[in-house]
Amino acid sequence: MELVHKYLRRVKGDKVIWSIVLLLSLFSLLAVFSATGSLAYRMDKNAGFYLVKQVFFLGIGVLFIYLVHRINYTRFARWAVILFAISVPMLFYTLFFGTTLNDGARWIRLPGTSFTIQTSDLAKLALFMFLARMLSARQGKIKSWKQGFLPVLLPVLAVCGLIAPANLSTALMLGMTCCILFYIGRVQVKHILLLALSGLIMLMGVYLISKATGWGRAETWEKRFMNFAGKSDEETSKDDNFQMEQGKIAIANGGFLGRGPGNSLQRNFVPHPYSDWIYSIIIEEYGLLGGTVMVALYLAFLWRSILIFRRCPYAFGAFLAVGLSITLVFQAMLNMAVVVHLVPTTGLTLPLVSMGGSSIWFTSIAIGIVLSVSRYVDEEEGRRKAARGTDETDAITPIPTPVTANRKQPELATA
Repeated sequence: MELVHKYLRRVKGDKVIWSIVLLLSLFSLLAVFSATGSLAYRMDKNAGFYLVKQVFFLGIGVLFIYLVHRINYTRFARWAVILFAISVPMLFYTLFFGTTLNDGARWIRLPGTSFTIQTSDLAKLALFMFLARMLSARQGKIKSWKQGFLPVLLPVLAVCGLIAPANLSTALMLGMTCCILFYIGRVQVKHILLLALSGLIMLMGVYLISKATGWGRAETWEKRFMNFAGKSDEETSKDDNFQMEQGKIAIANGGFLGRGPGNSLQRNFVPHPYSDWIYSIIIEEYGLLGGTVMVALYLAFLWRSILIFRRCPYAFGAFLAVGLSITLVFQAMLNMAVVVHLVPTTGLTLPLVSMGGSSIWFTSIAIGIVLSVSRYVDEEEGRRKAARGTDETDAITPIPTPVTANRKQPELATA
């Protein structure tokens, strides 16, 4: 018990974010245990097999959060270039030689094991670390096309271009999140619009190449869009809309308060109810109230991250916290929007909730980085409070403006 208290005293950073992580993990364990009953039967596993597996993944994830949040976030400025340089070749390898599932090559299998890594998760983390470094270092000339914007544009196009053929939804999500980060980073709006135009041209190019050669997922994209628009033929709709229809039934069954934990009926009919469509099972068992709580948890995470962004005196830490939090929350919102039929079907999972391994771990590392920035901000404000002798209220007053142009950059001097 004393050892537990010792480590709890070493837990720093935003306590609200820590609470959100624990609540999402609890939702995950309850939903995964309920949703994997049929899977365990089909795979001839014990009923609790996948629960134990998820406990293991989440436990390692929380450990990653703890270890990463103890690292001074300024070190990530040095590691960003190395991580980005590793992630690009891995994406290239995955595109041509990766493990294929549902016509998409998204994973690489570790040699000698059955464990797979979705390289786009690593690429997301590396990209936002690299962009935070580049944006903070170039704030003085960010309005310039050649010296400011072009060096941060090319990495985005490279990563999104390599992800798009096999995982279009992730590529689009990354592109939109980068546009938001660029706007926060004072990039000119006309340059951001140029990025959006470049993305559309790249998307059209990937689609036409896939359509002409048969390589890629153009046919899948067409079916999903036509199904969402309600313009597919009846026979195709029966096959391709089965998951969507079953998800709608699960939501309708949930009502306001839900059927109760473990009482889902549609978990036996919804394909992949433990991953992409786990939100439908959560609504069925916990109702509209439970679904609203899930949305509120992710929005609270974004709100706390924005407060960290506003309080951080250094541009790199501010960009790092807001960039990683936006992409995590954006992914969650897209996943939930798919389930309630607001956008076409994607392959995005619900962060920290869907069953998984490497995706949970990379998400945990991202949260750990955000908490590392938060820990530094808290310690810096504590030192200022002690030095000035001010009361606690004065010590935690946030920077009055989120504009980063005049924020200090000393952390990059050691990068």
